[in-house]
Amino acid sequence: MKGEYAGHLPASDPMFGFLRESIFPQLGSDCSEGVRVFRTNGSNAVYIYEDRKSCKSVVGKFFRSEHNRDYDLARQRLNREYDNIGRFSSYLGKEHHVARVLGRNEALNCLLVVEYCPGLLLDQIIWRSVAEADPVLLKRKLGALADLLVTVHNKSASGVRVDSDPVCSYCNALVGELRGLFAPGEREWFEGQIGLWHRDPVMEEDNQVLVHGDATPSNFAFGEGRAVFAFDMERVRYADRCFDVGRIAGELQHFFMRTVHDPWAAEEFIHHFLQEYSGHFPDREAAFKAITRRLPFYMGATLLRIARNSYLEKEYRRVLIEAAGRCLRRE
Repeated sequence: MKGEYAGHLPASDPMFGFLRESIFPQLGSDCSEGVRVFRTNGSNAVYIYEDRKSCKSVVGKFFRSEHNRDYDLARQRLNREYDNIGRFSSYLGKEHHVARVLGRNEALNCLLVVEYCPGLLLDQIIWRSVAEADPVLLKRKLGALADLLVTVHNKSASGVRVDSDPVCSYCNALVGELRGLFAPGEREWFEGQIGLWHRDPVMEEDNQVLVHGDATPSNFAFGEGRAVFAFDMERVRYADRCFDVGRIAGELQHFFMRTVHDPWAAEEFIHHFLQEYSGHFPDREAAFKAITRRLPFYMGATLLRIARNSYLEKEYRRVLIEAAGRCLRRE
């Protein structure tokens, strides 16, 4: 599925000229029969462009749009993602991939064009696994994702200790954004728990690694075997490896709470993901224990992040907040 069909790209559109002259020739296509356009479901201005003749496709991401009109900021974001793609991909193994950059054009609303990577997104894998009662499918793909993440994390490990200040400040900011959903005294309780985490030496016991920074189900696709494609590199940076690991775990918990209404249904998949990740260390058990000491904080932050989404029902947003509270509770 390429998304919602949006029509053909007019030959008079500057975008058509850029695709015809600079992008599709790299794929052996010439756009002689036109280009189809598909909208994606992402929050950014991201479109898929398909050559009608060859059916080869590329992905275009516009950093400047009606929602983000600041040109200088858009240009900075474009160039940051361009650089991050090269940095992140340099640590990948042979089985995994980052969508390859085909071109960028600041004049076209700060456009980045990358290759289209076929496969099922992680959220589609989860849906299929649940619908077909096939837990092995999801576990197999989570194992492949764990392999991608731990490969990048371990190869990029620095000699600099994690600084918990930014992530704790981020978590407090999330709490501030949700103040209208809290019961009396609840916001203060969350801030107190975050403070306890912040003061715990466990939060800074690991070294910084390069993280994806936005490890959500829509940013990973799966091909044959253990092949994984990673997208959206804008937030790549050095941080705690649990920023990625906890984001995946929190997203899994959210999915199962949302679809099967069971906060514990995700446990076997989270545990499997963590075991697969920890299996890349000389001492699997020690690695598992170290990661799970910090994991609840990052899971809680992920659930609070999801609860910000106003398109979710208020009742379910409260479910997310309560689940985040269980993760962050230290008292």
